[in-house]
Amino acid sequence: MKIALRIVLALGGLLLLYMGFGFLTDPVSAGADFLGLAVEGAHATTSVRSDFTAFFGVSGAAFLWGAWKQYGAALVFGAALMLVTLAARLVSLAIDGSFDGYIVPMVVELVLGVAGLLGAKILPEKA
Repeated sequence: MKIALRIVLALGGLLLLYMGFGFLTDPVSAGADFLGLAVEGAHATTSVRSDFTAFFGVSGAAFLWGAWKQYGAALVFGAALMLVTLAARLVSLAIDGSFDGYIVPMVVELVLGVAGLLGAKILPEKA
């Protein structure tokens, strides 16, 4: 059980780091493909590059660190990022309605959020 949980957390962390790297290296394509945004101009490019690289990079690093070192505090941090994002998506879903493909990111956020909280509870603390 612990090994499977650590694998899920590590794979989730790698996915998030991969996404963060995509926003860092090509914010225009990543913004269009992932977010459905038309990223035009230096202000938009800088915002997408910095904000989304930070979000995905930090959350991915938290999951990887937490899974590798069995460090619960990092997992709680990563889980909080995912669950706050999920909550905001639910609010937006209620206000703005759905769009094609809206379920996949919500499922990923839910799985990683719950896995992070479970990992923080189940895995021993090793910093």
